Amino acid sequence: MEELKKALEESLKEKEIIVDEVYLEKRGKYQFLTVVLDKIGGIDLDGIVEATHIINPIVDEYDVCDSEYILDVISKERG
Repeated sequence: MEELKKALEESLKEKEIIVDEVYLEKRGKYQFLTVVLDKIGGIDLDGIVEATHIINPIVDEYDVCDSEYILDVISKERG
């Protein structure tokens, strides 16, 4: 997962988007590959959509799970 995170960081650096976490977890009967993003000043929905278009082909290259999973790209919660 660390190699995937580094690849994502490199690809999103130009957009000044920070990859906070990347993890795979089972929720109910589904596997989720969650990518948590952050950006100075926050990241809005349009930023998440733009980042997802960058992230998706990279994740496809890394074959992170033997079974099907749902890609979940989210923003870091602000306290």
